[in-house]
Amino acid sequence: MSARTKARKRALDILFSSDVRGDDLAVTLAAEATRAASEPAREASWLYAREVVDGIIDHRDEIDEHITTHSRDWKLERMPAVDRALLRIGTWEILFNDEVPTAVAIDEAVELAKEFSTDDSGAFVHGVLARVARAA
Repeated sequence: MSARTKARKRALDILFSSDVRGDDLAVTLAAEATRAASEPAREASWLYAREVVDGIIDHRDEIDEHITTHSRDWKLERMPAVDRALLRIGTWEILFNDEVPTAVAIDEAVELAKEFSTDDSGAFVHGVLARVARAA
């Protein structure tokens, strides 16, 4: 598993935890940063996870607007928390990270949805992110 794949899982954990607990994302990220400092062997995955979460914090309104626009009648708050987090990660990578090809951003989000969410989540995440990419 690549360092970026591990980092996406780590970012997913941070976003999901913040969402489910109702904590501010920046507070959850700071707590994870403290934990990451004691795990130097996982530094490669931490650096990209932090970049992703920081990017989502910086562009959250725009990211959520894209997701809402392209989710076809699904309100953001009604989506499973895992799907919502993966859509935020994928949308950030598509719109704000030129280093990640769009197809990779979509594929990684879909694979994580298949692993961690509902049976229908992979197709849902793929559809929304594909529409975000086409509109970008």
